[in-house]
Amino acid sequence: MIRAVRAVRVLPLLLLPLLLVSCGTEKAGAGADTGSSADAADPAELAARAGALGIAPEFVYVTEAPGFAVAQQSVGVFGGDGFHAAYFSQKTHAQFELFVDRGTLTAENCPKTQVGQGSGESVACERDGDAWYRKAGGRHEYALPRDGHVIRLVGNTDGPTRAVLREAAEATHHPDAAELTALLPPAPEGAATEPVERGDLPPVGDGAPNNEVGASG
Repeated sequence: MIRAVRAVRVLPLLLLPLLLVSCGTEKAGAGADTGSSADAADPAELAARAGALGIAPEFVYVTEAPGFAVAQQSVGVFGGDGFHAAYFSQKTHAQFELFVDRGTLTAENCPKTQVGQGSGESVACERDGDAWYRKAGGRHEYALPRDGHVIRLVGNTDGPTRAVLREAAEATHHPDAAELTALLPPAPEGAATEPVERGDLPPVGDGAPNNEVGASG
């Protein structure tokens, strides 16, 4: 289940400069994670770069949609160890966000799960292949359940169209070597190759940080 949205730690979203992320050469089916057939990203390099930001390396995805480019300053950790990036169109000024976080999405919990960072509006869910098209209030998204995590492409209904979100969902894949270099900064020298474990996240509940003050505080 996608948990209630926790605090999002991302770098400030600056729409410029924008960094165009190229995508893999082979894609098939909604949300296929095929990536590039050549120059695949080195797993150790991916783990080091992602881990330095507190992101689980398996949650790092890129996508593409005509006219949209990723805002590099938006790339960062989401919640505990998830991933976030925003894509922006200079021509139309539309924007959608890519979120990846732990959980799942089923017919049972889909209507109960917020769209993006919504605030409790009624959610309409429609199955579309192996994805869900979801809409609530002025937001809509394509959500792709994967093994232990969910990829979400979210935008305002007056921004990117459903067709744009669907195309972006179909194009999601783990970055190849060139995409990784462009997407994530190099890891500091001597950085760990595993994501940093958040000590303030409780083992149960929605995963919100534990900010309780001790008896002495």
